[in-house]
Amino acid sequence: MVATSYLPGVSTRRVEKLAESLGIKSLSKSQVSELSKSLDGAVGQFRSRPLDAGPYRFIQADALTLRVREGGRTVLVHGLIATGVNAGGHREIPGFDVTSAEDGAGWLAFFRGLVARGLSGVALVTSDAHAGPVAAIAATLPGASWQRCRNCHLRDLLTKASKTSQPWVATLARTISGQPGPAEVAAQFDRVVTALQARLPAAAARLAAARDDLLAFTAVPREIWRQIWSSNPQERLNRELRRRTDVAGTFPARDAIIRLVGAVLMEQNDERTEARRYIGLDVPAKMTAPANPAAEEVNATEAISA
Repeated sequence: MVATSYLPGVSTRRVEKLAESLGIKSLSKSQVSELSKSLDGAVGQFRSRPLDAGPYRFIQADALTLRVREGGRTVLVHGLIATGVNAGGHREIPGFDVTSAEDGAGWLAFFRGLVARGLSGVALVTSDAHAGPVAAIAATLPGASWQRCRNCHLRDLLTKASKTSQPWVATLARTISGQPGPAEVAAQFDRVVTALQARLPAAAARLAAARDDLLAFTAVPREIWRQIWSSNPQERLNRELRRRTDVAGTFPARDAIIRLVGAVLMEQNDERTEARRYIGLDVPAKMTAPANPAAEEVNATEAISA
């Protein structure tokens, strides 16, 4: 009962009250936390399982900021999460880890761990423009393209426009991805940059600088553009995690973060494998497999420094 209540994010105080209603008078807050550790074995197996359902053509990466008590003070740590699409077309959550900072070293270790467990065949990774994941993707997944999240960039682009101009800029930018093919997308991108240059040159420069990163999605079949051009699916998962972790507030230790977030991700992963296919089986067949990350050695230090 305690472990089942802990998983959906029920606070230890509420679990204690529930136990009292069942006639258990001596279940303390610390005992609730201790009993919840029964989840550790299952979460550990989930986080270290072989990634043998590949190739994983499409990966999305994001980080979740969490608070934890360490050294007598409250500090921020980052939960690194990867979601992807396996060979069967189903969404899967390949990995999760906690690092002190969302920097290159943390992401590099995270992706190296995924590759060591069997992550292969990655054609495209979608994330925000943080330097950490971008450098780690280049260092560990040679042959994979990087797609900058369309929605993340749009929010950044709107900072270069006044409030009155923002609706016009947003509408204009969304027309880029609404084209029927790669050539049309590229042509519309140029038209949008030209239109912005006349009224908002700073916004035009920001958009033009991100051209290659924003249009990476055009290299994959048209029918799945919507699934891979932004991190929206990852953000929905983050909202679900937030709903559970906000109950805890500040975690007593990193192990507690791994226990709760790992258990929620394990639950979400099971639901995804039972859901309908996210991408049709014919889509991967249309794509050329990139180089095997495990077969090519990359100088990670130089990639991170760059």
